[in-house]
Amino acid sequence: MAPQRFREQYDQIQRSMPDVPLAIGPDDAGEFLYEKGVVLARDGEEARLVEDTVRQHFTTFAGLTADHVRRTSPETNRSGITRIRVADPGQGDGSGDPAVAGALRALREPEGRTGRRLVSRNHVVSIAVNACPGDEPVPVEAGAQPNPAVADGAHTPDSAVGVLVIDTGLMNDYRSYPLLTHTRGDAQVEECGEDGILRQYCGHGTFIAGLVAAVAPNTDITVRGTLNDAGAILESEFGEKLFEAVDQDGWPDILSLSAGTSNGRTDGLLGVDAFMRELRQQRTLLVACAGNNSSASPFWPAAYADLPGFENAVLSIGALRGDGEFGACFSNHGAWVKAYAPGERLTSALTGFDTPVPYVYQHSTYDACRYGFGYACTCRHPRHTGVLSEEGGSGKPDQVMFEGLAQWSGTSFATPVAVGMVAAHMTARAETDPRAARQQLMDANSELAEVRGATVPALIPATWRPTPVALPSTRT
Repeated sequence: MAPQRFREQYDQIQRSMPDVPLAIGPDDAGEFLYEKGVVLARDGEEARLVEDTVRQHFTTFAGLTADHVRRTSPETNRSGITRIRVADPGQGDGSGDPAVAGALRALREPEGRTGRRLVSRNHVVSIAVNACPGDEPVPVEAGAQPNPAVADGAHTPDSAVGVLVIDTGLMNDYRSYPLLTHTRGDAQVEECGEDGILRQYCGHGTFIAGLVAAVAPNTDITVRGTLNDAGAILESEFGEKLFEAVDQDGWPDILSLSAGTSNGRTDGLLGVDAFMRELRQQRTLLVACAGNNSSASPFWPAAYADLPGFENAVLSIGALRGDGEFGACFSNHGAWVKAYAPGERLTSALTGFDTPVPYVYQHSTYDACRYGFGYACTCRHPRHTGVLSEEGGSGKPDQVMFEGLAQWSGTSFATPVAVGMVAAHMTARAETDPRAARQQLMDANSELAEVRGATVPALIPATWRPTPVALPSTRT
């Protein structure tokens, strides 16, 4: 039986959120995850309008009674969002939620009168949507060098570019990696399980910080562990966590975000709307990953780069495959993705610099690319068998050891490469405005790649080395 990556991710994220029943949407199509029995609305008058409208229509929703309709989190917060319960979240399974779908339908008419959306699902924002992120980390040979390799230059505190990474936390021994000695931030929670095996996604934030530091050594990097729990968080909490991060550290030059969600819409994500409006008033540049669904559907917050007023504030990044000439099979794509960077089999810091750490693969590779590509993509190479793909089966999962560096793939990692290029441009040009640097970099860039038949800007560091994309020969 072929692996079912999205279903496996759903099961794992649900285990990490045992008190939050989740559903797959839309209608079990496998595009995103969301909280069952709950919708989101803006605080105040709009929340009251949503509540009243849902009450008027409750008889049309399966299993919904008048007592179900109530605000479960009425308090006001910086994100300006209220959770409204519209059904018993314990009813049904994870294949969609009729009550939430009914609430969304009931609010369509008021939306037309007010000119903006009033209600939303409470989506799961994750670093692992449909892929993990593009694959799972792979050990590298002893003595391997980072890729991109370390650029020329030194860390100079007085002129360093401030980079804030919102991700998983830093591994306990990250300072053993020379590039990260001046990095600071939150510690990774529960790096290993009781069996001493490295948990999935651990090292994600450390890997990203290592990529930024390699491309742009003159950076002050702070890593916040907002996504420590299986790399996922509810939309209703995410906007508030973003505010907390910038409140704690100040608005940085560049905010690196390798997480998000699609929502089936083209007008943004309700839970981060307040944060994005505040971002627009700041000087910070948000560089955000386009996501790993191999889809043209907008992935938020990256897709804000295509909305009026955010053109200079947000840079959305897709992933190129190992040769840098074409898009990676897993990368999202479309006009809302403004640039692409190498994102397949990059080499950076993971963990185990002091002591080797074992890891058991969670997902099995496929016999053929699940997106229909013919090169040696991460769907099928290198081969391994994973725990989640083999539950109830006879396959034995593969175990590997990590010690220092690793290879990893995903738009998660193309993003910090682009962050590093903007930061390096700022240092080289003594440019203090990150949004101006982004525009200068894009205007001066002559590298191009092909993604789904379209010619797109390619941000490729001078120190990046292509990796093979041909399928390895097999012996008979």
